[in-house]
Amino acid sequence: MLNMVFLWFSAFLLTFSAALGARDVGFQHSRPVGVVHGTCKTMVEIYGYPCEEHTVTTEDGYILSIQRIPNGHSNNAYSRANKIPVLLEHGLLMDGITWILNPPGESLGFILADKGYDVWIANARGTKYSSGHTSLQPNDSAYWDWSWDELTAYDLPATVKYIYTKTAEQKLHYVGHSLGTLIALASFCENEMMNMFRSAALLSPIAYVDQVASVLVQAAAKTFVAEAYYWLGLHEFNPNEEAVQNLLKNLCKQPGVNCYNLMSAITGKNCCLNASTIALYQEHEPQPTATKNMIHLAQMIRKGTITKFDYSNKEENMKHYGQPTPPAYNMASIPKNFPMFIAYGGKDELSDVQDVKHLLKILKSHNTEIHYQENYAHSDFQMAVNAKEVIYEPLMAFFKLH
Repeated sequence: MLNMVFLWFSAFLLTFSAALGARDVGFQHSRPVGVVHGTCKTMVEIYGYPCEEHTVTTEDGYILSIQRIPNGHSNNAYSRANKIPVLLEHGLLMDGITWILNPPGESLGFILADKGYDVWIANARGTKYSSGHTSLQPNDSAYWDWSWDELTAYDLPATVKYIYTKTAEQKLHYVGHSLGTLIALASFCENEMMNMFRSAALLSPIAYVDQVASVLVQAAAKTFVAEAYYWLGLHEFNPNEEAVQNLLKNLCKQPGVNCYNLMSAITGKNCCLNASTIALYQEHEPQPTATKNMIHLAQMIRKGTITKFDYSNKEENMKHYGQPTPPAYNMASIPKNFPMFIAYGGKDELSDVQDVKHLLKILKSHNTEIHYQENYAHSDFQMAVNAKEVIYEPLMAFFKLH
């Protein structure tokens, strides 16, 4: 049996390698330098909102872009000193623009600003406007040597501490979607920066993912696709590059995988996105991430665990962690009195209902407010035309309590 698996996987590698053709794996990038024409100019100021571009450098040298919407249309006279900051953290293969894709009355970034909050929008390393580094370039393999462990250990602390300092040490509300929930949960369970947060809202939470319902995602994780990509020397996972597109075509040919509607194949059938939002989304997303990050997530799907990155080698794990297996993130160790708003959907095939219930069982004695929306899938929580009434108004009522 092992020989058959080895032969199949070798054939897969050869097929995938052939799919790359003679393509030069020294990536060609047309990434912006600086943020002069960044998200503020293209997506915020056009609606008449003030917007500031900020940058922060992580301890490991990544230069992150952050957008700030300090005022809404109805509260320009409010003193900044009296405003409560809210940090919005996006999901996998996305950037901060996903919080402001819909018109102002439907996008959480604008809605919060109009309600008097000081809104800060994060952009993870490797995305369009967070591609800088103090010594590395995106075409260096070392630039992509990270997973969500580093987003937890470096990106989130750098961003939160920067905002905390800039707002005269005001405690933050946090809103995360998808991968943005995982890095927050991982940080909370290690008791990091808890003195800087008021509360957290977790939309489509990702923690346990072994029950993920997307057949496409399961196929990718269980056939070691990201590992194959990595072993072929491709350290950046960029869905806009030919290599990933060819890889996706191969996955879509697998039994049971239906890629007719690719977004639905990955996220589940979203109920409430309009065509103009999807068109705008396709103009700006998806964004690159590290192949190592995809491998880490695949490990979680295959093993049903939440641990640091597994180097699949006792010696390597010992070198990084001082033990032969990667340390676990213990969700039960999140402080029980910390307020959390958790919203999930019945049609979500990434943040699967059974996986969320697993997380909720562990957090049953914690200070949580749960919202379940039967007809919502993964992307509805950020881009649905009715999200304001269904999710955001209860969320803001929750913020008001804390």
